[in-house]
Amino acid sequence: MRPSVSIILPTYNESKNLPIAADRITRSLSDYRHEIIVVDDDSPDHTWEVAEHLQEKIPQLKVIRRLSGKGLSSAVLTGMGAAEGEVFVVMDSDLQHDEKILPEMIRSFYERDVDLCLGTRYAKGGSTGKWSLARIGISRFANFLAKGLLGLPVSDPMSGYFGIKRSVYSDTKNSINPRGFKILLEFLGRSKENLKIEEIPYTFQTRMYGETKLNNSVIKSFFLAILDIRFGKWVSPTFLLYSLVGASGVLVNLVGFLIAELCKFPDVQTGISFLDPFSLSVFFGIELSILSNFFLNNYFTFYERRYSGKNLGFGFFLFHSVSLIGILVQMSAFHFIYYSIFKQWNGTSELTLKFGADILSILTAMVSNYFLNSNLTWSKKPELKI
Repeated sequence: MRPSVSIILPTYNESKNLPIAADRITRSLSDYRHEIIVVDDDSPDHTWEVAEHLQEKIPQLKVIRRLSGKGLSSAVLTGMGAAEGEVFVVMDSDLQHDEKILPEMIRSFYERDVDLCLGTRYAKGGSTGKWSLARIGISRFANFLAKGLLGLPVSDPMSGYFGIKRSVYSDTKNSINPRGFKILLEFLGRSKENLKIEEIPYTFQTRMYGETKLNNSVIKSFFLAILDIRFGKWVSPTFLLYSLVGASGVLVNLVGFLIAELCKFPDVQTGISFLDPFSLSVFFGIELSILSNFFLNNYFTFYERRYSGKNLGFGFFLFHSVSLIGILVQMSAFHFIYYSIFKQWNGTSELTLKFGADILSILTAMVSNYFLNSNLTWSKKPELKI
């Protein structure tokens, strides 16, 4: 008989946790026709093999071993594509999502006709359990950004524990980014209709085996997901992330300049008219911002392609060279825009024209730097869409 509920368990190196999780889920859903779909990204610890052995004890368990196309969101979509139920529930197999609320989640669909039900840590009755203050702060900030930028009407949009109707999945699946950070964010942010949503509080449990997968790549993926859902129709989220790093570099430049001025860095006579006298404070600010931008881009924007160890110096050399090219591009663009275009405009103040030309030249240099850094410093075809 066809199951009414499909539990989707994306896994990676969860061989010790999965048997416990599968047993708990089976017990919790004993009153419902259900299936458990394990989607494993070819785990080095052979989680997929452990799952196959579990089928002898839990016949309603299915195993999908993926040899390519890895990633949490795409794994969930793969599981949903193979699911037979009318309700899909996504949860982790690391024992941190409390399976005891599963029956209540299922009832929300069949008794209260909701479109999406999510397990929340932040509604009344919910808790983050034994999280550190730092992790709570990161999670709260991520939720704040997600709700603020995307206007999501839920308390915990970063939850990885939720249920959704098959019909909602069918209506939304073609617009979902399979590389997205949190699949719940994708469904909430890209749904074409106002969804009827219910939240069920639960206490986040402590992982028994293995290690958390929270790292710089996860944080970066979160920002990319938010930017992609909000602005992805017009511009690459990676470019926006790169631009945010560049904007932080402006502040670092100013701080470096002020520090150098307070330290009374001397002016230098260069013999070149437009650089004479050249303040070392200006040079210090520029170099500090280049250094800051390199490390932020290396460990954040291009985290998966980052330089490390002995290669770090070579990466900085390439980035520094591109930055110098960017300065020349900016100066050339300013000269062309101001003298060849804006100077022809009558009735506009010189300050306004120069300011406008400077803004456009900065944007020109930013785009050229992005292309060069994507193709040279962190070699990969850029994703810029503008």
